[in-house]
Amino acid sequence: MCIRDSSLTAYDFSADYLREAAKRARKMKVNLRTVRGDMRKLKFKNEFSAVINLFTSFGYFTKISEDLKVLNGINKALKKGGLLLMDLLNADFVLKSFHPKNWLFTEKKWLLEERKLFRDGIISTWILISKRGQARKKTFFIRLYNRAKLGLMLKKAGFRPLRFWGDFRGSHLSPRSNRLIVLAQKIK
Repeated sequence: MCIRDSSLTAYDFSADYLREAAKRARKMKVNLRTVRGDMRKLKFKNEFSAVINLFTSFGYFTKISEDLKVLNGINKALKKGGLLLMDLLNADFVLKSFHPKNWLFTEKKWLLEERKLFRDGIISTWILISKRGQARKKTFFIRLYNRAKLGLMLKKAGFRPLRFWGDFRGSHLSPRSNRLIVLAQKIK
C-alpha cells in the first residue's frame, strides 16, 4: 500500500487481492488506485509520502539481490523524507520455535502449511482445502530477516531505520517476538 497525499495506491501482483482491496475501499468510501505489477519493477518516482508493506509481503525471492531491488524501487517511489513501514516474520523467533507443519481454519477454508527450514529462509507449501473438499496447492520461498540483517538491507537501499517493534501493539522487539516491524525513512 502506498500513500500519496490523501489518496492510496494498492500495488500487488495478485489481481484477486487488488479486486478485494478495491471492493473494501468502495465500501469504506476511500479513494484507491490499484496497480498490478512485480514489486521488483516499481515505476513510481518521488510520488508517495509513505509505503506500507505488511504481513511478510517481502522476501519472496531466492536471491537477496532481488529483495534489494524491491527496497531500491520503494526508495525511488518515495518523496524526500518519505516513510516505509514493514512487517515481517522475525527470523530469531522462527529459528527458535520452528514447526514444520501447521493447520489453520481461515475464511471457510482449511490451510495446511508444510515448511522446510533452510539457513536463510523457509520453503512453505500451502494446501488450501475448501469445505467441499477441493484442494489447491501453492509453494513459495520466504527469506528470513532479523533486525540486524533488515537494518543493513534498508541502509543499502538509502533508508534510515527509525524504530523496530515486535508486534502491532508496539512491544519491544526480542527473540520471543514473532513479528519484526520497522519504520524507516528515506535519506537519499
